[in-house]
Amino acid sequence: MKFSYQWLCELVPGLATEPKSLQRLITMKTAECEGIEPFGAHFAQVVAARVVAIEPAGKGKNKLVRIDAGGGKTASVLCGAPNVQVGMLAPWVPPGTNLQGKMIGRAVIDGLESEGMLASAAELGINRDHSALLELSNVEPGQTLPELRPDWIIEIDNKSLTHRPDLWGHFGMAREVAAITGGTLHDPVHTEVLPQGEAAITIDIADTVLCPRYSALVFENVRVGPSPLWLQARLESLGMNTINNIVDVTNFILAELPQPMHAFDAGKLKGGTIFVRTARAGESLRALNGETYDLTAADLVIADESGPVGLAGVIGGADTAISETTTRIVLESANFQAASVRLTSARHKLRTDASMRFEKALDPENTIRGLARAIELFKQVCPEMTVRGGVIDTRGPLPRTQPIALPLQFVTRKLGTPVSYEQVTRILDALGFQSRETSPGLLTVTVPTWRATKDISLKDDLVEEIGRMIGYDEITPEAPVAAAVPPYSNPMRLYARGVRTQLADQGFTEVYNYSFVAQADVKVFGPDIREHIEIRNPIASELTHLRRSLLPGIYKNIISNMRHFPEFRIFEIGHEIHPKSGAGLPDEVTHVVAALYNSRGDEQDFFEMKRVLECLFRNARMAATRARGYEHPVRAAEVHWRGSVIGRLFELHPSLLADEGVEGRAILFDVNLQLAQQLTSAVETKYTPLRKYPTSGFDLSVVTNWEKPVAQIQDELTRLAGPALAAIDFIRQYDGPPLEAGQKSVSYHLEVGALDRTMTADEVAEIRSRIIEGMRGLGYEFRGD
Repeated sequence: MKFSYQWLCELVPGLATEPKSLQRLITMKTAECEGIEPFGAHFAQVVAARVVAIEPAGKGKNKLVRIDAGGGKTASVLCGAPNVQVGMLAPWVPPGTNLQGKMIGRAVIDGLESEGMLASAAELGINRDHSALLELSNVEPGQTLPELRPDWIIEIDNKSLTHRPDLWGHFGMAREVAAITGGTLHDPVHTEVLPQGEAAITIDIADTVLCPRYSALVFENVRVGPSPLWLQARLESLGMNTINNIVDVTNFILAELPQPMHAFDAGKLKGGTIFVRTARAGESLRALNGETYDLTAADLVIADESGPVGLAGVIGGADTAISETTTRIVLESANFQAASVRLTSARHKLRTDASMRFEKALDPENTIRGLARAIELFKQVCPEMTVRGGVIDTRGPLPRTQPIALPLQFVTRKLGTPVSYEQVTRILDALGFQSRETSPGLLTVTVPTWRATKDISLKDDLVEEIGRMIGYDEITPEAPVAAAVPPYSNPMRLYARGVRTQLADQGFTEVYNYSFVAQADVKVFGPDIREHIEIRNPIASELTHLRRSLLPGIYKNIISNMRHFPEFRIFEIGHEIHPKSGAGLPDEVTHVVAALYNSRGDEQDFFEMKRVLECLFRNARMAATRARGYEHPVRAAEVHWRGSVIGRLFELHPSLLADEGVEGRAILFDVNLQLAQQLTSAVETKYTPLRKYPTSGFDLSVVTNWEKPVAQIQDELTRLAGPALAAIDFIRQYDGPPLEAGQKSVSYHLEVGALDRTMTADEVAEIRSRIIEGMRGLGYEFRGD
């Protein structure tokens, strides 16, 4: 986005800040400037010259032109322009002038000396016409070109203006400049010039959401021609092409207020009504750029009785374009919904100066101001133009901005520096806000319409306005003062993190599942669906209830992975959600579920998962229990730890895998981590000194029936050994000959000793005998004894 320094000076009279300094201030307080460059520096040296004689100059098209440059100054210039003639006034660029980066000097061509050059409008940077010399009027030889002054162009990054639709025009930027420099803003618009009375045209808006406001005026006695040099140069300095005096005025207002406008040739419109509606099936528009666009029902169009004459907010139609024969115009000044314009522009791959502004959400109140500004400008570029009828202004209900309560203490706390009431009100007033003190230390601020569309809605936004105008570089950076409060301790999170780390070290991969289950899952893993919490708005039609178990999710993980991997280990840590019998939120109980799958598995996988459990929960014991419906009938156990049942270890029922057409075994455990963490916190760790004296060991092989749990055997051995037992280790289990069918032999190694001395062989033998006799008394036998 380009801004003219001279234009800003006109809108902020008395602006004394140099262009480069102003660029830096705008960067620091409003928007990021990308650069600044001079424009038309040669205007101070180019003067009007009258052609007094023309002589042939060789065989080429060049002619030797004698000019009167005023003040008795004459010169000879070689010129090949087709329109050069005696008596005409043309711009003369004297030697030594830097003309848009090119130094003009004295040249000798075909033996003839040329002093400087006569220039076209394009060579001067006024417009883009290279075809002929610029013909001047109302100026005397030796005078500089009328109303043309050197300028500076400040370029601002468009991305930094996205949230500020008011800054897409010079008037909005001038308001910022006035607030920054302490100057006074001059409003170029005088709404009192708007005519009263019945309008000469009617407007029909089908949807005021897509078009909140549409204003228009009809002008007569229009004479289309070139714009004054000042208008052409100003538009050219901003990179906008000059077309004619009517279109150039609309582009000028777009760059100033910024209000996009469009002029229709009234003689080419059909009927006396302009319709604002969505396009109909089969409609198309031949646009001003020469392209034809096929329209859709999502496109908002401007239409007459014959069909679309413009794509609303984007581009006008060629069939109603302004031409040299135009004598009556309808001047449109409207406001369109930002999203609609943006989508239409993207759909047709057509981005224009108008669409870029409309899609930023312009102020609907600006439409009338645009018409008032146009009336005054048309008097300058086409004095004979007259207005027919009054203004037609059709609008829907516009949203009202709500005042914002702004405590001064809040401003001070947010900025980190004291601010006074006078300082705050001065800044807000300069930016166009209305503020009043409704109670001590409290301001009520009314947001102006041009900042309310998508910019200012919170008191924090107002703090930003105040802070940037004070200048963030003026605020001394200080670390915020905050109480040193110890962070909240979450023992469960730390405990779960430790379990997660241990399982990962054991080769398990963590998975995450939804907290929702389907009724089919509940039928397999229970409990009854009525004991689950139903979801009012499920994310999927089948996920209707909150889970009471992690097992359904891990089961689906097993099924989806076993088709790709012959073996794997996975786990999940999550919440079971249990409803409360009374009022209140449900209970969320943290569980860990782990699964080991092996397509060629055997009973050793069960013991592997038992080992993993014992790593997680030291001295945990497994006790055989009645299997549930989804568990293997004889491979299910409760996990006992520190006097409580904390979970279950089981093999998944073979039918659940067979139903999926795969083989293998899946061993799982499901542990209540919340209970385990509580048991961990409740137990005090006691120090046991290392033994100073050696121990003695011996092996025992206990013979019993096959159904006897190994853990029960170990418990009896430990009890009978008494306090002298230093360690007991499982060696192996055997169930072959010479044992009888249905019997097994379980071998252990026991280490015994005393804390205060070395035990004698007799003492060790006495302990061994006591254990054997005690076990026989319980019905056990010994092998090899």
